[in-house]
Amino acid sequence: MVKTNTADIGFEKEIWKAADLLRGNLDASEYKSVVLGLIFLKYISDRFEAKYNALVAEGDGFEEDKDEYTSENIFFVPQEARWSVVAEAAHTPEVGTVIDNAMRLIEKENVRLKGILPKNFARPELDKRRLGDVVDLFTNIQMKEHGDTKDILGRTYEYCLSKFAEAEGKLAGEFYTPACIVRTLVEVLQPYSGRVYDPCCGSGGMFVQSAKFIERHQGNINNISVFGQDSNPTTWKMAQMNLAIRGIEADLGKFAADTFFNDLHPTLKADFILANPPFNLSDWGADKLQDDVRWKYGIPPAGNANFAWLQHMIHHLSPRGRIGMVLANGSLSSQTGGEGTIRENIIKADLVEGIVAMPSQLFYTTGIPVSLWFLNRAKKQTGKILFVDARNMGTMVTRKLRELPKDDIMKIAKTFEDFEAGALENEKGYCAVATLEDVAKQDYILTPGRYVGIAEVEDDGEPFQEKMERLTSELSDMFIQSHQLEDEIRKQLKSIGFIMK
Repeated sequence: MVKTNTADIGFEKEIWKAADLLRGNLDASEYKSVVLGLIFLKYISDRFEAKYNALVAEGDGFEEDKDEYTSENIFFVPQEARWSVVAEAAHTPEVGTVIDNAMRLIEKENVRLKGILPKNFARPELDKRRLGDVVDLFTNIQMKEHGDTKDILGRTYEYCLSKFAEAEGKLAGEFYTPACIVRTLVEVLQPYSGRVYDPCCGSGGMFVQSAKFIERHQGNINNISVFGQDSNPTTWKMAQMNLAIRGIEADLGKFAADTFFNDLHPTLKADFILANPPFNLSDWGADKLQDDVRWKYGIPPAGNANFAWLQHMIHHLSPRGRIGMVLANGSLSSQTGGEGTIRENIIKADLVEGIVAMPSQLFYTTGIPVSLWFLNRAKKQTGKILFVDARNMGTMVTRKLRELPKDDIMKIAKTFEDFEAGALENEKGYCAVATLEDVAKQDYILTPGRYVGIAEVEDDGEPFQEKMERLTSELSDMFIQSHQLEDEIRKQLKSIGFIMK
C-alpha cells in the first residue's frame, strides 16, 4: 500500500535521505545513477500525464497519439512505462525489473533519449525494499503549494548532484561545479540571448544557471541556444537528463567525446562560453596536436592543458563573444612550458576583461585556489583589465566548505558593470583597473593582489603601549595554561605506565 507524503520545501533533503538508505554496498558513483534516474523518470511521467489528462478532457481521442506530445517537446511514455505501473510494483520483488523495463520502453519511443537512461535497477545488490520506499516518496509528491513538478524535481536533481559531489570528493570534479561559482560567472556575463557553449559541461550546471538567470530577469529561455560536450559518458548522460528536466533544448553531441581530439561543434562561434575545465590536466595529448589551428597564441605545454582549454574557447568565440571560466591560480603567473608567452600574447590581443581571485575551500574536490577569467572580443574598456580580489569573501557552511552568498556574487557582478560603464573607482584590497602597460610592467602576471594592494586597516583607537601590555598579558596567560595542560598530560600518561622524558 502506498504511503502518503506531501512535498514541502525540504523535499530535496527527504529524497537525499532516502537515497542514502539505498546505498547499501554501492559506491556513491553507482547509486548516483539510480537516484538521478528515478528523478528523471518521475519528471517525464508527470509531464506526460499532465498532457494526457488535458487530451482526455478535450475528448477527441488523441491521448495516445505520440505526435500530440512530441510537438510540445514532451517525451511520450508508453503505457507499460508510466509511473502508475512503477508505483503499483513499488513493494514487490520485481520493482527493479519494472523500472528497467520502463526506461527501455521510454528510450525506444524517444530517439533523443536513446542510450541515456540508467537501466540498472534490477541488480541484486540494490535493496528492493528501500527502492520501493523511494518510489513511494516520488509517487506522493503534492505540488500545489510548492510550485510545479518541474521546479521541485529540478531542484531535487540539483540538490542530489551537490550531495553526490560531497560524497565523491575528488571524483566529483568531473561532473559538478559549486553553484555559487557558476552563478558568479553567469551574473557577470549575463547571457540573455545567443549561443551558450561549455566544452567540458559536466552535468550541465552552467546551462541550468544561465536559464535561471534568464527566468530571474523575465526573459525567454528560447532566446538562447545551448551547445556543449563532455568526455565522460556517465556525466554526459547526467547532463542530458538535467537539461531535459529544466526544459532546456541542448546540443551536447550524439555521444561523449574528448573536446581536444573530437570537437563536436567545429564551426560554432559562441556568444557566451562558460566553463570549469579540469585543473592542470596533464597527458592531454599535446604531442598529437602540435599544429592545431586553435593554438593561435602559442602551443600549450604537454604537462598542463589550462592554456589549451583557454585557447580552444577563444577559437570558438563570436566577434562579440565573452568567456567566463575557472582556472587554477597557477595560470595567472606560470612561465613554464611557454605558458607565460601564451598569456602575454592573449593580454596583448586585449582579450582579457577581468580576473577575480576566489576564496579558498569553495570546492568539494580540491583545495587548489582558483580564479575566474573573463575574456571579451568586444571590450568596452579597451586597453584595460579589471582585477578583483574576492579571497576574503564567502561564508563557511561546513568545517571544510565555503560558499559565496548572493550579496557577494552581486557585488562582484556590479563591480564588472561599473567597470564596463567607466564608473568604477579603485578600492584598495578589493578592486583595481590596470592598463595593459601596467600589466606589462608586472611581466604579464595577472595575480589580482599585485594590482589591488592591501586594504587599509582601521585604527581601533587603542594606544600602542596599552595594546602591547594587554597582548603580552594575554600571551602570558596562554603560556601558563599550556604548562598546566602539559603537566596534566604527563600525569595521565604516567598513570598508564608511560613516562615522558
